Amino acid sequence: MSSRIHPTAIIDPAARLGVDVSVGAYTVIGADVEIGDGCVIGSHVSILGPTRIGRNNRIHSHAALGDDPQDKKFKGERTELVVGDDNVIREFCTLHRGTGTGGGITRIGNDNWLLAYVHVAHDCVVGNHCVFSNNCALAGHVIVGDWVVLGGYTLLHQFCRVGDHAFTAMNAKINADVPPYVLVGGNYAVPRGINSEGLKRRGFDGDRVRAIKRAYRALYASGKSLADAKAELARLAEDAPDIAAMLAFIEGSERSLLR
Repeated sequence: MSSRIHPTAIIDPAARLGVDVSVGAYTVIGADVEIGDGCVIGSHVSILGPTRIGRNNRIHSHAALGDDPQDKKFKGERTELVVGDDNVIREFCTLHRGTGTGGGITRIGNDNWLLAYVHVAHDCVVGNHCVFSNNCALAGHVIVGDWVVLGGYTLLHQFCRVGDHAFTAMNAKINADVPPYVLVGGNYAVPRGINSEGLKRRGFDGDRVRAIKRAYRALYASGKSLADAKAELARLAEDAPDIAAMLAFIEGSERSLLR
């Protein structure tokens, strides 16, 4: 099926649209934009390039993708926004391109839900199957893993990382790395346990959840120093790949760990 373009939409001749793409009224698509097959673009959307968007994405009205990064060091160098497949990007979301000094690419994975007014700043990397609730904001260079849920109005400081299957409560303000599986909340955020319900919904059996709880207690409830807690995690990880993943995340932390 050919693409369906509203007559009021403005599409640069240098943009490339796949098959069966729908573009709503008053939407503007600039040069050096690629949009994959089956995407639905709502009304009053702005997509500037260089931007690469995969297949079967749904982008709702007034979203703005691919604009210049909000970084004073940006001097107009070529940078990109890359969006994967099967994402839902709701009203008034803003996703900016990367910076030359920050890697050059802002990247969104597959099957994510970015709800209204979400902001993803320059050079961020977002994994797959995430849900960002309304008004979440990621500062520059933030890395978010897979299956992460950010509660409404969550704020992430630049260069922070959030591990796979983590969960943030509403209004969480995060200024350090959040390990995989951990639930955090507060201003500033503190650990509140593990994301048990989310893990169960994704098929983690009782043994896996109990192992992750033991790791959480070693890291947060034992009173041990971080060095001693990591040694305990290393012991627990011998028979538990999930704990090995948590330990690898902690070892890779360049900021402080939320603890």
